[in-house]
Amino acid sequence: MLVYATHAGGKYMTLADSLRLQPEGKRNLYVNITNACNCACTFCLRNMKEMAEESSLWLKEKPTLPEFKAALDSVPWDYIKEVVFCGFGEPTMELATLVELLHYVKKTHPDLPTRLNTNGLGNLEYGRDIAADFAGILDTVSISLNASNAERYYELTRAKYGIKSYEAMLDFAERSKQYVPNVVLTIVDKVEGPEEIARCREICAERGLTLRVREYEDS
Repeated sequence: MLVYATHAGGKYMTLADSLRLQPEGKRNLYVNITNACNCACTFCLRNMKEMAEESSLWLKEKPTLPEFKAALDSVPWDYIKEVVFCGFGEPTMELATLVELLHYVKKTHPDLPTRLNTNGLGNLEYGRDIAADFAGILDTVSISLNASNAERYYELTRAKYGIKSYEAMLDFAERSKQYVPNVVLTIVDKVEGPEEIARCREICAERGLTLRVREYEDS
């Protein structure tokens, strides 16, 4: 699925199925950019969860930009409250496509907020500061913090860039504040205990960032 919605328990489904189950009210639209990822997180659902063929986020072929735009054009926009770029891969691995689609959404539906869920390692991937690419087209960036120190972060994420990934992720978060109105860092509950989460709150407070504790999905 290139675009999808979620239902109770975090189940992925087509927008048609979402509207059938919940015909009233607005919902988030999720845009599934890529399978590729530069991390191999120990808790990631892509390593732990099998999905039914009809609701799979695994892309059998690399989608083209026209295919993404056609999928967006078919969306019942009256039912959408936010457009979230995420999926089973890391969206910034297809940075040019991501930026083009953000421009497209803002051009066609300028009043809808946009969000990017990312591991925040794009600067390492491209060898430059990519935060400025999102100026004027991204309302919220949600970055996976995952841990309070570089060693634990690397143990959990197994990022391909090694131990330096942690500081690079935090640097991207701070740089993003110049270009994106809402910068949020996240950690998953049940993966880390209360003390670790408290330390993460301190790190975010020191850097003027917001921490959100995400609910662990095991379904």
